[in-house]
Parts: sequence; structure tokens; C-alpha cells
Amino acid sequence: MSRILSAVAWPYANGPRHIGHVAGFGVPSDVFSRFMRMAGHDVLMVSGTDEHGTPILVQAEAEGVSPQQLADRYNKVIVEDLTALGLSYDLFTRTTTRNHYAVVQELFRTVHRNGYMVEQATKGAISPSTGRTLPDRYIEGTCPLCGADGARGDQCDACGNQLDAIDLKNPRSRINGEKPEFVESTHFFLDLPAFVDALGTWLRSRDAWRPNVLKFSLNLLDDVRPRAMTRDIDWGIPVPLPGWEDNPAKRLYVWFDAVVGYLSASVEWARRSGDPDAWRRWWNDTDAASYYFMGKDNITFHSQIWPAELLGYTGGGAKGGEPGQFGTLNLPTEVVSSEFLTVEGKQFSTSRGVVIHVRDFLARYQPDALRYYLSIAGPEAQDVDFTWAEFYRRTNDELVAGWGNLVNRTASMVAANFGAIPPAGARTERDAELLASTRAAFDQVGALIGAHRQRQALGEAMRVVGEANKYVADAEPWALKADRERQGTVLHTLTQAVADLNRLLAPFLPHSAQQVHETFGGTGVFSPLPRIDEVADLDDPSRTYPVITGDYTAAPAWASEPVVVGTPVAKPTPIFAKLDPAGVDEELARLAEQLGD
Repeated sequence: MSRILSAVAWPYANGPRHIGHVAGFGVPSDVFSRFMRMAGHDVLMVSGTDEHGTPILVQAEAEGVSPQQLADRYNKVIVEDLTALGLSYDLFTRTTTRNHYAVVQELFRTVHRNGYMVEQATKGAISPSTGRTLPDRYIEGTCPLCGADGARGDQCDACGNQLDAIDLKNPRSRINGEKPEFVESTHFFLDLPAFVDALGTWLRSRDAWRPNVLKFSLNLLDDVRPRAMTRDIDWGIPVPLPGWEDNPAKRLYVWFDAVVGYLSASVEWARRSGDPDAWRRWWNDTDAASYYFMGKDNITFHSQIWPAELLGYTGGGAKGGEPGQFGTLNLPTEVVSSEFLTVEGKQFSTSRGVVIHVRDFLARYQPDALRYYLSIAGPEAQDVDFTWAEFYRRTNDELVAGWGNLVNRTASMVAANFGAIPPAGARTERDAELLASTRAAFDQVGALIGAHRQRQALGEAMRVVGEANKYVADAEPWALKADRERQGTVLHTLTQAVADLNRLLAPFLPHSAQQVHETFGGTGVFSPLPRIDEVADLDDPSRTYPVITGDYTAAPAWASEPVVVGTPVAKPTPIFAKLDPAGVDEELARLAEQLGD
């Protein structure tokens, strides 16, 4: 058994999340974590809501509430939505906890003490109309290097180069469209050039990464410059240094603070578990592995900024240094980045009405239908367009007519003919072939999930579903009433195949996996689901907030286990709901209404 840290990108708490978000960070991380638990590994899956930064301030001001009130509202919404989707976090918390503040400040102080935080004057962007700092990512313009429009103040996605907002041509604020004003201010900069050699050595050892992610990350090393890690803003974590910590207008950069959340959430989980040092098994043990899940727009922060912070904390850069109280911290084993999901040919944009919120989706469709679609057709290695027609087709033709039909008719025939799982008599070569296929699929599907090739993994599992459906058609168990032994053998073989397939599909379809288990007489928890707990802040009992957590120890083994002869099986009800094709037009009309078309 090995220890696996699933570090899942932190959704920003300025609104409900849409299906494009969970396509990148949510479903892939949960499929991986569920599989790893079934395979016998000790998994710690952590994340939370990211609640600092200018966009929270801007929206809170527009709505006439405090930043904390806005974050509280959307933290609750996001927690409910991710739980409904079945994402099996050990702890999903938030960045406004006192625990998070303390961990972030410890990292900053130690990185500073080791010489990697350099104080210097710089010109930062402010909004002329509000006087408020504009983060680099909220300034867009024309790239000074390649000429592409839509480059951000920190990076151009077209050419991959890092940028400074002041160098953009025709800069404009993404918040209100105005031209930013650049004023001089003093800030702390993370000395990224001091980590180039260490980052290069580490990245060149990452040969298992997705090629596009590794190439992008290595290219970042071609133009490395110090990066500001403080901001002129009054909403965020105070800078923990004399002369700075009492300054109400200086705070740590939200992207310094947010990535530390993977560590602070692990520490909070350990403290809540009753063993405050339990987190060290995933962070200090060099045999532990860590996988970071996100969309491609966050690669820079996870393959450069966060590793540099970790190296700076442990003294692993060119200036040396000594680790702080947390000790030597592991660098990421892999940055698992997905591409973008668009919808009906358009980029997701809440402001323009191009959006399908997770909450709205789950109000009309089963969570496993969304999980299936995002797993089989999601943006794993290239941008993918979500269309309602394709969602309906895959749900009806694959999930309902393929897997759902196999489960339903197998259970129906067992219930009608035997009332319980029948014993198997002498097996034919064809019987043995089917069961050999389902058993072999554990290695095949498992290896693909472990390599983050989830589309191919689910496709392989569904190929075996098709093989089982063909077995039903060839064996015709309904026509074997005169040969009870043979009929029982066929239905026993089918029941075993369904049981195997249910395990293979459980990481992708956790809600229905439990239903399938119960359909064939299973009892107890087969596919553990997350729950929401209301907890008090560990260091400020006056504050409470919801967290996602759960007990996932009941997950079945990633292996075939014999079904139990004599287990009662009753007449089943359909596992998946067939969708009325007319719903496609209804959804397209709803989207058009949102767009104002």
C-alpha cells in the first residue's frame, strides 16, 4: 500500500461552479481517488473554496455585502453542489479559516527567512474608478511578444510566455473594461530565478506527465522573473513581518495563499482526525505520491509557483536555507491538467449567460449521467465541446441502453426464474470467455485510470459491457426454461459479470454502483458517498462552516469477488432514467434565453 495525496484545485467562491469547472478539477480527481482507494492505497483527497482576492471584493461591493458574507454564501453553495456530484473529499474546507492563515504565514516567513522573498518597488495596476488593485489575471490586452489579443497580465496563453501587466498593449480591466493606471508600490517578490535549476531538474524527471502539460511547464523556465507575492488590498491574509502585518492595505497575493491550501487542508484534516501529525505521512514521506488536478489555465501556479514555494520553504533553491516547522515537503508527483470544456460552441461565461451551473444540471439529471459524460467525452487531452444532443445520445445509447439495460434484464431474469442468485453448473467455453474478460479488465482499466487516461479506461469498461450484452443475446437465457441447470449457469455467469463490471464502473458512477449492489441483494455500503458536516473553526470556535468529508473505508476491493449463491434478488427498477429527446430543444432554448437571443 502506498499513500496518495489527491490535491484538487480550489474553486473560487464568487459564484456557483459550472460543469466546465468540475470537468477539470472535480470528476477526474474523484475517479482517480476512488480507484486508488479500491486498489488498496491510503488516499487523502483535499481542497476547499478559495475566498480571497479582488474579484470577491468587487462582487461583494456590487451586492452590498461584506467579502466574508459573499464567501460564506458561495462556500455553502459549492459544498452542496460538489457533495451532490459525489466528490469524495476527505476534507473540503476554505481559505478563510484561522488554520489556513497560520499555515500560509508559516510558509511565507520561512521562504522569506531563507532569502527567497525580495522586497522591491514596482508599478502595479489599479482601477482609476475605485482605486483598488487589479490582479494581473484581471488585466487583458495584446501580447507584446506574439501580438495575440486576450493575453492576461501574467501570461499569454497563445505563446505561453510570462508577462507583466504593464507591458501589455491596449490593457483593459476584465472587471469593468477601463484602462488601468499603473502606480509605484513596494512588494515582496518570490525570487523565481533562484529556483530555475531545481525546477528544471525536477520537471525533466517527470516523464509520466501528459506531454502538453510537461512541455508547457518546461517552456516556462525560458523566461523566469521574480513574481510579486503581496498586493495592495485589504481583503486577504496579512503579511507576517514587522512593519507589514499591521498595514491594513497590504495582503498576501491570493495565488501565494491558495496553493498553500493543499497543505493547510491536510493539516486541518489531521487536527480533526485526532492525530495532528497525520498529515506528515503524505507530505514528509518521500515514498508518498501527490497528484494535483486542475484546468490548464492553472498549470503555471502548480508546476512553477507552488513548487518554488515548497523549494523555498525547504531551502532547495540556489540560496540554500533551512526548512521550517513543517519539515521538508514533497514536490508534486504529477500535475494533472485538463483542457477546456466549451458549451454548444461557446466559451463558458457567466456574465454573457453561457453557463450551465452544476446545481441546475443536477436538478434535472442524474449525477452519474453527468459524471459519465465528463469521463467518456470530457476535455482530458484537448478542448471539447459539450452539446446537449451528445449528452442525450450518450446517456440513452450507452448508459441506459448499454449498462442500465444489462443490469435490469439480468436482475429481472434472475428474479423471475429463481428469486435468488442461482448456482452455476458446468460452464461452456463461451461462459468462461466472458468471465475472463471481466477479470482481465481490472488490470486494463486500473492501469489506464492510474495513468490518468480516464476516457480510455471508461471506454474499455463499456466495451466489456457490450461483450456481456452480446453474451445475453447469444445465450438466450429466456429460452432455457426447459433446462434449468443451463439457465441457472447462464444467469449465474451474467450476475458475476455484472458484479465485476459494477466494480469497474464504481469510480465513475458511484451513485448507481450502490444501486446495482442493492439490486442484486447486496447490503451495507458498497460505494461510499461524501457528507456535509457543520464544524467550528479549530482556532476560533465562534466561527462555523460546512465541510465535505466522509468515511470511504467501505469501498470494495479492485478485484473480482465471487457472487454469493442464494442471495435474494427482487424485480428491479431501472437504474438510469431514459431522456426524452425533446429535452434537447428545451435545453437549447434555455441557453438561448440566457444569452438573450
